[in-house]
Amino acid sequence: MEDIIMQKQGKIKFIILITFFLFILVSCLKDDPMKIPFQSYSPQNLDDGWEIVNSTEVGIDAEALKEIYKYVHKDNNLWQLRSLLVFRNNKLVAESYMKDPNDRITPRAIWSCTKQVIGLLTGIAVDKGLFSVSDKISVYLPQVSKYPEKEEITIENLLMMKSGIAFDNDGYNGGDAILSREEVSSSLDYIFSLKMHATPGTVYKYKNSDPHLMSAIIQEATGKTMRNWAQEVLFDKIGITKLEWLTYKDGITMGGYGIKTTPRELGKIGSLLLNDGKWGNEQIVSKNWLYEMTSSKVPAGETHEPNLTFGYLWWKDTERNVIFTWGRGGQFVFINRDKNLIVVMTSETNTSGDFNFSISEGMSIYDRINSICSNGT
Repeated sequence: MEDIIMQKQGKIKFIILITFFLFILVSCLKDDPMKIPFQSYSPQNLDDGWEIVNSTEVGIDAEALKEIYKYVHKDNNLWQLRSLLVFRNNKLVAESYMKDPNDRITPRAIWSCTKQVIGLLTGIAVDKGLFSVSDKISVYLPQVSKYPEKEEITIENLLMMKSGIAFDNDGYNGGDAILSREEVSSSLDYIFSLKMHATPGTVYKYKNSDPHLMSAIIQEATGKTMRNWAQEVLFDKIGITKLEWLTYKDGITMGGYGIKTTPRELGKIGSLLLNDGKWGNEQIVSKNWLYEMTSSKVPAGETHEPNLTFGYLWWKDTERNVIFTWGRGGQFVFINRDKNLIVVMTSETNTSGDFNFSISEGMSIYDRINSICSNGT
């Protein structure tokens, strides 16, 4: 009988112990929320070139905007989201950071938004007469002569992701392959050595190789690294100071990804497009290029994204008439020229697949913000 009683007491103690540990675990989880509580969407004045205005001054419903911010801070289904910023009439209206307030000043990876920066820099180079989009890449990258099937590729093919090169952003032959593979001494030879999946100019395939080749062409045409030339012709001129950009070991600035910057700096890219390429009194990139760059050159049927078309490395939602950047994990700059509205979102960078902050989730938040903006500017 005593043995039975002791066994029962032992089981009771075990259950109590397990219950205690579960209680501690749940308590710890509750004390470590996925996002910090919402406090305010009022921007800080950082003397970084942004004029700060009250939302009502620019025709945005203040209370409705507050509800949107409360929602993105509270909803754990949006656990990836790190920042949400709203600009109107080239002024900073609202900002909040869901994970870390230091994201305001700390450069973080924007992944494929780097491609859209390459698109802008290509336009500046074209405006300066350094090359034409109809030029063959062999004019600037003579090493392609070792691969005759690639000599007919044009600059425009690269800008539209139609090089035909069988580069795959997934897996070993993918986004990190050029940067991380120690046996690859030349990023260009690595890309050119890959097979062709299509004749140049015929099939759209989203990949990092094409904008990387574009970066190499600009470096060859300017005689400077893309990073240094971009500083001179773009970043310094529009006041982007918090930016880092990876360079491959062969000296070519990464073109498919590689930029780290802040959400407030991304907003300046958006403002440049809203202002038809002007910053103050200086024309940084021509209005004609911006029109070409953001027009629907690859239809939604080819991009395999409903209502989303592709231009020269830029995305467009034809239903909403919104142009935007798109970086892996959920890095977005939505630009609505009709309303002089820019919405910036950044998210956790090291996510993929179903764990990404998706374009549909980003557009849903953008739609809510757009709906509370007056039609006038």
